[in-house]
Amino acid sequence: MAKTGFGVDVGGSGVKGGVVDLETGELIGDRIKLLTPHPSTPEAVAKTVAEIIRQAEWDGPVGITLPSVVTGGVARSAANIDKGWIGTDARALFSDALGGRRVTVLNDADAAGMAEDALGAGKDAKGVVILLTFGTGIGSAILHNGVLLPNTEFGHMEVDGKEAEHRAASSVKEKKDLSYKEWAAEVSRVLTRFENLLWPDLFIAGGGISRKHEKWIPHLTNRTPVVPAALLNTAGIVGAALAVETGIAP
Repeated sequence: MAKTGFGVDVGGSGVKGGVVDLETGELIGDRIKLLTPHPSTPEAVAKTVAEIIRQAEWDGPVGITLPSVVTGGVARSAANIDKGWIGTDARALFSDALGGRRVTVLNDADAAGMAEDALGAGKDAKGVVILLTFGTGIGSAILHNGVLLPNTEFGHMEVDGKEAEHRAASSVKEKKDLSYKEWAAEVSRVLTRFENLLWPDLFIAGGGISRKHEKWIPHLTNRTPVVPAALLNTAGIVGAALAVETGIAP
């Protein structure tokens, strides 16, 4: 019988959850998705997460991602969710909402990075693996031989006078109406800065634009290999479930 876990991925527009096969990263049964409440206050989101768990009839521990820096179970920032999250003990909040069960809370990009490194595009990679999610901004996760360094914020690193995400987020491509080749030049500039500092063995490109990886990854000029994410929109759920299993608690 497959070893399973449960992950919930809290996003700006939707809250998604499901049962995960921890050996393959596949979802068992249907993914449950509910709209993120507006305003997305801690109490309202906790109720939404509890409803997902109720619908799934899951009675074990739960891993939950937030679009936030999370340390000691406490949300320290808030991206695309209500600013009331800042300073909230998210682990205690969700545990109370779920009847006192064990809960692990972590950053959403960290969860995606864990999932891709263990069961996705980086599963055969050794050394330093960096996941970057290209969307409205740039999320990041760094792992060394499977061990996560939590809460990196590489999207805010300055690259030639601009934050990295102001150069190379996929939203910049849309806003400036750049071709894939033009946008890839900006991504290459950012990746080169990252690799000169960190010397990774592999970059994994996530975010919606990774689905069109054949249009831009071949145009990249940085030296480190870049591969598209494999788990796509399930990576957060899978990584959250893995975090509970591994005891990750940033």
